[in-house]
Amino acid sequence: MNTFIKIGNREIGSSSRPYVIAEMSANHNGNIDAAKLIINAAAQCGADAIKIQTYRADTLTIDSDKPDFVINDGLWAGRSLYDLYEQAHTPWEWHASLFEYAKQCGITIFSSPFDSTAIDLLEDLNAPAYKIASFEAVDHQLIRYAASTGKPLIISTGMADLEEIEEAVEAARDGGCRELAILHCVSGYPAPAKDYNLRTITDLAERFGCVTGLSDHTLDNSTAIASVALGASIIEKHFTLDRSRGGPDDSFSLEADELRALVRDSKTAWEALGQVDYGRKSSESGNVKFRRSLYFVESVKAGEIIGPQHVRCIRPGYGLAPKHLDTIVGKQLKVDVQYATPVTWDVFV
Repeated sequence: MNTFIKIGNREIGSSSRPYVIAEMSANHNGNIDAAKLIINAAAQCGADAIKIQTYRADTLTIDSDKPDFVINDGLWAGRSLYDLYEQAHTPWEWHASLFEYAKQCGITIFSSPFDSTAIDLLEDLNAPAYKIASFEAVDHQLIRYAASTGKPLIISTGMADLEEIEEAVEAARDGGCRELAILHCVSGYPAPAKDYNLRTITDLAERFGCVTGLSDHTLDNSTAIASVALGASIIEKHFTLDRSRGGPDDSFSLEADELRALVRDSKTAWEALGQVDYGRKSSESGNVKFRRSLYFVESVKAGEIIGPQHVRCIRPGYGLAPKHLDTIVGKQLKVDVQYATPVTWDVFV
């Protein structure tokens, strides 16, 4: 069981705050300067990593307008696969420049490769990890090749049933992967929160004994923050500078203020989980005095026997705990006590 993985110098697992990945995808809209602005913005928002995608249209599909190759519905209806990927891809000649720029910005950069030549390119750039996209989770050859690099491997599970996830994990481990993370995912763009069934994250961790997380395609941060309570150690969200720019993925991506909030709130959620602890917390200590306790509500002379009329359970909390009331009634005083003084053991015979 791998309870954590490490990307760069960052340990990722239940003992660390969630690792937030800003997915650039196609949001550069074909402009390398826009890509660099997205990288810098992700760093400024506090994301741990920026992720790109490494493919060309001809490594994913062929240039055909036959019905099989045309998208019929959804966000990209009417587009041929080749045309969409040609628009959306991150040119390979950009990669070295983007990796260097991310280093200057102080943010980790890695990629989703879509074939072995993409992995070869990324290896030349010393990519610190690989992400297998949901649509590629059934490509065992790709998974094994990525695993053979010895780098940490993250696999998204959108559209995959349990058998397919088991096969993907087996392919990763057969390929030599020793640092594996699985991201629960719904491959809808956008995806409704009700489809996410976040309890699956806990089940993935139990079944596969590895780091788990969430690749989130909902339109806000609620689902991602909730996932932290169920063990998500990685959160991936698409990120753009402006949702209105009209790119293939812009409309379901976070903008800067939302990414900044995700980084902040996922950390808060993780801190709130803590551990099993029934002790009094530091923030409570000043309020103990406002609990109920036992007080004398009449002045009583030494030698008298305390009756129920002499003592009440009231605020503040400087007297004996309320649970001692029955024990106190019937006891004899050895000193005088005054009205509105706390009950303490040392006043009794």
